[in-house]
Amino acid sequence: MSVRVLLVDDQPLVRAGLRVLLAEVPDIEVVGEAGTGAEAVRLAHEVVPDVVLMDLRMPGTDGIQATRAIVAAGGPTRVLVLTTFDDDEHVHAALRAGAGGFLVKDMALEEIVGAIRVVAAGDALIAPAVTRRLIAEFVRRPAPAPRSRSLAGVTDRERQVLTLVGRGLSNAEIAEQLVISVATAKAHVARLFTKLNARDRVHLVIAAYEAGLVGPPH
Repeated sequence: MSVRVLLVDDQPLVRAGLRVLLAEVPDIEVVGEAGTGAEAVRLAHEVVPDVVLMDLRMPGTDGIQATRAIVAAGGPTRVLVLTTFDDDEHVHAALRAGAGGFLVKDMALEEIVGAIRVVAAGDALIAPAVTRRLIAEFVRRPAPAPRSRSLAGVTDRERQVLTLVGRGLSNAEIAEQLVISVATAKAHVARLFTKLNARDRVHLVIAAYEAGLVGPPH
């Protein structure tokens, strides 16, 4: 089964370039293009893609608003943000809006394709550079008192998984590292969400830092 992708960017040349590049990938099918957020919401409803590859800055309805509307519709479509604007404000806004991933446009095609597959499978993915910066921002924040995150109830295997999440690995990469199935890796991550009361993958990264499983980025 091909992953059905909707391309959203206000620059026609960017959309054309992505379409040409993705046309070479056997398991990905571009099912539409949109140049505005409003058009993206409409097309997402009409063609029901697996993944919307979403730019952020567009005239009128921007990518954040469009992401929020698509996610709120409650369908199977996932949103993967692909933008040149990777500042913290945009990252946080995209994640709050319900985006399943956040990438920057200078990433290699193989990384973008891999991210499309990851998000289509229901996983979440954030560009490693963005993840490192989010940790760095967290480290800079003054804490009321130094403390260590308790991992009570977390098994040894889940601790290994949390460490790899903290390093920015996807479920597929975790499965490869630990020689387990992707489904098993995904199940471990889901249990970590519950046990650590983490809302999203970024909060798992922070938990891994607080527990001393990963160090601050250099």
